[in-house]
Amino acid sequence: MQVKNYLELQQALEAGEETIELVNSINAVNGIGLKPGQKLVGSGEGILLSFIHGDGVALSANNELKNLALQTAPGRRAIYIDSALEDLGEIQLQDLTVTGMVQLLTRAPNKTLSLKLENLDIVSADARSYPERPMKYGVNVYQGALTVYNFNPQEGSEITLRGENISVGRPLAPVLGSGIFISGFGDDAGPVTVERLTTGEVHSNGMIPTGQPNLITGAIFVVYGVHAKEIISQGPTTTYGTNDMVLDVWGQVDQWTVKGKVTSYGSSGIGFVNFGVVKNFHAQAPIETYGLGARGFNQYDGTIENARFTRIKTAGDGSIGMQFSKPVGTITIEEAVTTQGATGETLVKGVLKELQAHAISVLEGGSIRQLNLLGDLHVQGEDVAAYHISGGTVEKLNLKGKITVDSEKSQAVVLEDGGTSDLTDLKKYLN
Repeated sequence: MQVKNYLELQQALEAGEETIELVNSINAVNGIGLKPGQKLVGSGEGILLSFIHGDGVALSANNELKNLALQTAPGRRAIYIDSALEDLGEIQLQDLTVTGMVQLLTRAPNKTLSLKLENLDIVSADARSYPERPMKYGVNVYQGALTVYNFNPQEGSEITLRGENISVGRPLAPVLGSGIFISGFGDDAGPVTVERLTTGEVHSNGMIPTGQPNLITGAIFVVYGVHAKEIISQGPTTTYGTNDMVLDVWGQVDQWTVKGKVTSYGSSGIGFVNFGVVKNFHAQAPIETYGLGARGFNQYDGTIENARFTRIKTAGDGSIGMQFSKPVGTITIEEAVTTQGATGETLVKGVLKELQAHAISVLEGGSIRQLNLLGDLHVQGEDVAAYHISGGTVEKLNLKGKITVDSEKSQAVVLEDGGTSDLTDLKKYLN
């Protein structure tokens, strides 16, 4: 059924029309709700459905939104789930340009949901006001412009997701809160399975005050209870605020390929931080962080089996290039790890700590089975080290590049507090 104004749209929805086609843009006074099985599509290009008051489109089960632009105030939900059904069937969002949050959150009695997202572009959103926030490692996490969240801990609840070409925010005009946020209820309840996720540009800013120790965001955040089989970051991924992680994992990722540049401009930000289990990670583009305590890569919990990085650059006091405090498998640096900074304050597991801007640091409890340094390690700053093993272990080191420092007060290689390393390729750097 074709509709051309808000009154006709309301009538079609109430009548239970299966497919409702908007033939021109509509400025709706209030939000609307789709009954199970209803579809809302645009008849051609340039169809905008905007909402003057409150939230936008409420989904129930087996719904489809296609070929539309949807607009609410950025702090409201342009698309969300409002259903008392256990089985929500399959919800499809395709070819959508959105202003406002897309919140696909299920809670009891909702149990099962299959999501198919394709060509979803969220221009602007503010996700900071929503109270459901994961908490672990001493921090809470803001939801995202795109939120997929299983908030039902009951046995048998599950969300499955396939998302293709998801974009969030704009350069220098990021969404507020997290960017793409995917979470289960917990580590062992309310799971989410991501069959495949591909992203375009993602730009986010948590707008978290400097010095706030217990709140974080992520541009792409795979939270606990999530098993992502494949993620491909096609475009650049950027964060702008304090405590904003660019790529963050608390769950499990089988394969993550990063083709676009990863950049953090905020203090205590991290290019890629892993608390979960990652099998294979490949950053084909540089990771760069700018700001006090902004680090390139951190392994704080869990493990990573095989990670390959092109280049990591940090600029700021306390901005470590790579830090390991848990056992990992094979780590490969193709070009370089460089840092510009000395000692500075940064957020670690919900606590502000003083760190030195080492290029690579392996701490007590951390170990690297094989470290392939095919490029250089270089630090620009005082009282830092390019290769710093403090209580940790590097079992096999394959060093093809150079290890250099700019300051006489810094050292190329430091082994301390019982730290050990394969020394075959390090002999010329040892005193």
